Amino acid sequence: MIETFGLTPLVQATDAMLKAAPVAYVGWRKVGSGLCSVYVSGDVGAVRAAVDAGAAAARTVGDVRSTHVIARPHGDLKSVLG
Repeated sequence: MIETFGLTPLVQATDAMLKAAPVAYVGWRKVGSGLCSVYVSGDVGAVRAAVDAGAAAARTVGDVRSTHVIARPHGDLKSVLG
């Protein structure tokens, strides 16, 4: 996941993530106060590469607040994000 301040860096990050590695787009969420998060899933190595590429791309147009990769997420986590 990548959290940005504003939608423009989020779109830039999402585009870069999907181009950088074989990951699946899970969705995005407007957190509030200008913060937005985007989520992808896939093999841990691919997700890490995608998040690194996405964060770098987002930083060129805005502010990245945080990034995180969860290896082997619990099955119920989808209900939290969905």
